[in-house]
Amino acid sequence: MKEKLAGTILLCAIVPLAVISYLFIVIVGTFGKVSRVRQGVRALDHFVNATLFNGYAWESLSSHAWRKRDKKWAKIIIKITDSFQKDHCKRANKREQVVVDLILERNLDKQTVGKQL
Repeated sequence: MKEKLAGTILLCAIVPLAVISYLFIVIVGTFGKVSRVRQGVRALDHFVNATLFNGYAWESLSSHAWRKRDKKWAKIIIKITDSFQKDHCKRANKREQVVVDLILERNLDKQTVGKQL
């Protein structure tokens, strides 16, 4: 119950900020320096991966697609990204799999709010 309450309160604060951040990414990314919004785009990528594709919060959608490359949705992502950069998903996974393995190995993906240590 503690985790749900904390999550709800946190979402009430984060969602409005996320909307503002998205608008910022669009405006600055279109008219300003792309380097200014690159980290925001990465964070949004991880958010979409974790929420819509049931992936890890610390992994990009591209890396997740490569891990699940036998799935239909992953094949679509790989095909789309390959049209922009050959082997994009494979490269992303090679770069990110070390992080995924480390987090899982150390159980850093486990619940922390409301748990006794």
